[in-house]
Amino acid sequence: MNPLRFGYGTNGLADLRLDDALALLADLGYDGVGLTLDHMHLDPLAPGLAGRTRRVARRLAGLGLDVAVETGARYVLDPRRKHGPSLLDPDPEARARRVDLLLRAVRVAADLGATAVHCFSGVVPPAGPGRAWQRLAASLAPVLDAAGAAGLPLAIEPEPGHLLATLGDFHHLRRLLGDPPALGLTLDIGHCQCLEPLPPADCVRAAAPWLRHVQIEDMRRGVHDHLPFGEGEIDFPPVLAALAGTGYRGLTVVELPRHSHAGPQHAAASLPFLRHAATHTPAAVPEGSTS
Repeated sequence: MNPLRFGYGTNGLADLRLDDALALLADLGYDGVGLTLDHMHLDPLAPGLAGRTRRVARRLAGLGLDVAVETGARYVLDPRRKHGPSLLDPDPEARARRVDLLLRAVRVAADLGATAVHCFSGVVPPAGPGRAWQRLAASLAPVLDAAGAAGLPLAIEPEPGHLLATLGDFHHLRRLLGDPPALGLTLDIGHCQCLEPLPPADCVRAAAPWLRHVQIEDMRRGVHDHLPFGEGEIDFPPVLAALAGTGYRGLTVVELPRHSHAGPQHAAASLPFLRHAATHTPAAVPEGSTS
């Protein structure tokens, strides 16, 4: 059984310079970082991206941090629309801007030696689902080609309120695309608690064959609000035991994007919590049974 490797997301450290955030996480003992490409952290749209990426790669290597590249910045493409434009936008030129961002993320991830590139579908346009699934599949095709050529998984995240919101939705997309090898899954443990029919530990086991990236935080049933550990309803030892039992080798990244005002404090508290939960695992569940 492989030990879990924990990271912290830079979207929860938005008030820190990237270099300071990386140093903080290394000092605290994290194994890696979930790097959200945003205007304050390795801006993917600013000039000189390749050179800036090389500098970050050297910094990560010097600090001994692994990295996953995340693409959930709220306003990196449009200062007025959260997460807009999306892969579902009715305007082909708008969709192309999101595709371009993901292609840039793949190049950055390859240059950083990242474990995965994260993405999500986007919310259904006001006109309704219509051809949303077909738009999503077509938009992702060139990104999957680029990720495959780079030897990287593109790990799409089921996100509450989005077209692709559940594990079932992920499998629908996988079938639409013909099960491409580069397509993987980002599993957010809080989202499992929020809306999946299975308990989070069972979600982990069900997702295991496709699992390429993990985000983690506390959450309550039916409420999409990322909470610090201990403020929600999740029983973490069974979840971490299930994750370790799958042989998952990627990063498990704390995601508290609404807590940047106290990011260093939450980062300091989160790692001891996770390590304690990982070492206080429940008794093994016999194979074939459910938790």
